[in-house]
Amino acid sequence: MTEVNTIKGFKGFKGFDKDLKCRDFQYKIGEKYIHKGDVKSCMSGFHFCENPFDVWNYYPPTSRFVSVTGSGVFDKSEDKICYSEIEIGDEINLIDFIGFGVTHILKNLKSENIQHAMNTENIQHATNTENIQHATNTENIQHATNTGDHSVAANTGYHSAATNTGDHSAATNTGDHSAATNTGNYSAATNTGYHSVAANTGYHSVAANTGYYSAATNTGYYSAATNTGNYSAATNTGNYSAATNTGYHSVAANTGYHSAATNTGYHSAATNTGDHSVAANTGYHSVAANTGYHSVASNTGDHSVATNTGNYSDAIVDGKESVAVVTGFMSKAKGKIGNWIVLTERYEVTYDIKSVKVFKIDGIKIKEDTFYTLINNEAIASEN
Repeated sequence: MTEVNTIKGFKGFKGFDKDLKCRDFQYKIGEKYIHKGDVKSCMSGFHFCENPFDVWNYYPPTSRFVSVTGSGVFDKSEDKICYSEIEIGDEINLIDFIGFGVTHILKNLKSENIQHAMNTENIQHATNTENIQHATNTENIQHATNTGDHSVAANTGYHSAATNTGDHSAATNTGDHSAATNTGNYSAATNTGYHSVAANTGYHSVAANTGYYSAATNTGYYSAATNTGNYSAATNTGNYSAATNTGYHSVAANTGYHSAATNTGYHSAATNTGDHSVAANTGYHSVAANTGYHSVASNTGDHSVATNTGNYSDAIVDGKESVAVVTGFMSKAKGKIGNWIVLTERYEVTYDIKSVKVFKIDGIKIKEDTFYTLINNEAIASEN
């Protein structure tokens, strides 16, 4: 049903292709657009999503994303909303986009859908403050919390929350739309349901998701965030961490040093911003990117991109019709026959760009499975 929005503006998120186009319509950052005619979701008008992760239903994580504000007449469907007027806000990088998605889910979980009531039939609260205890809920929309060490908080119902603030704790959810969080060290937060969040802020922790549209995040050191479901996000901001995705249209991101971000699903992105890190993709149409020094970005899927912007780093592509790009000082790239490599030569000391050249791996001048570095404007084979 179409109706007039009485609020001045409704904010959300929208995805685009590399040219900032959506369904062949060209958008520009900061511009406002007005649709003349009927407004109907999936048919006509300007569409966007309130939940950032819902955008991945239409545009994979390798796309461009912006914040938007809709106003005027609107029509809403299951996972998106359509307005007669839209204003294009700031472009959002991949890491921040994931952060907005996690914040959105947590915000909804803290709303009226999850209540704190001691004596109701279907909305219950089980809590433990002593060590080595067990708090569990099997009904829908429940809350199980532990503040003591060596504790367990478990939920098997939908729209549930299980939290742990003590060390050596476990918070698990098997229901949909659930949240399992740990703020203590040596903890584990797991979700097997859909649209779930598992988060860890402590050291040596694990956050895992096996459901769709899920997020597993770690901000502590020596942590692991894993996703096996589609349209998922696994992020690590701590050092010596691992973020892995085996589902489609997923994101695995690391901002800490000596970290690994891996994706085995199609249309995925694995990114690293720390030094001595690895970003790897085995799915098609994927991106593996590294911005730290002495790092490796590799893709084994077809139509993929491996990029490194750090010095002394490597970019590798093993799939067909793929590109390996290095922009750092004394970095190297390699791939299979038919692929392309983009090499950058920089001056010493200043690291200013001296030249950039593109080469096709033809098996004659440029050999396959051989690293090349750009020196004196020539592609020079280097040791593996």
